[in-house]
Amino acid sequence: MRYAIYYTPAPDSPLASDAGRWLGRDAFSGEMLGAPGGLAMPSEQWQSLVAEPQRYGFHATLKAPFELRHGQTEAALVDAFDAFAASVAPFDLPEVVVGQLGPFFALVPAVVHAPLQAFAASVVETFEPFRAPLSDADVARRRPERLTETQRENLTAWGYPYVMDEFRFHMTLTGPVEDDLAPTILSELKRRFSRQDGQPLAIDGLALFIEARRGEPFTIHSWRPLGLPAHSRKILP
Repeated sequence: MRYAIYYTPAPDSPLASDAGRWLGRDAFSGEMLGAPGGLAMPSEQWQSLVAEPQRYGFHATLKAPFELRHGQTEAALVDAFDAFAASVAPFDLPEVVVGQLGPFFALVPAVVHAPLQAFAASVVETFEPFRAPLSDADVARRRPERLTETQRENLTAWGYPYVMDEFRFHMTLTGPVEDDLAPTILSELKRRFSRQDGQPLAIDGLALFIEARRGEPFTIHSWRPLGLPAHSRKILP
């Protein structure tokens, strides 16, 4: 089993609804929703496009998937997760847009936002004691020969290349998109995420995801609002 700590919007938010319909899966319930209506492409092409983000569930990576370190327990991780969420005040990103990161499309900040960078770094550091060291196979899967020196150092220190100064917040919407299809996909995504494109985004909660076995879909173990002690919040399993 692997765990991950991600940002994902609250389950009753418009963004969670729009993302679930686009990806065809609800990571809170694990329910498969099928292809969205009104696609500007064949459903088979859509399925190929969303296969990878669909498996991971709609999210932005903060603490990348990890196995538990020897001596740690899920109960201890959940307790630490609850305590951390209660200790951090929510904040807003000034603007997110549908953008492209290399061949992928995602919701991204319009500009780098320092409070978000600091928040992401604190998640990485706080939960590092729970992370088991990467296996040689896990390191190889990251293709370290293609990483920068800083990214390789991050992989060794934190188990993931894209943390600290290398962190770029993104909520993945597609797998790789061929150049000739990119304008069509961008238009499709801007239409489906028109309620979010160019708008602020509330960073108001944190999700603990689990992958029961390697290669299975990730599901949300628990979602916690930021800044609320346990006795004053609605607990979402």
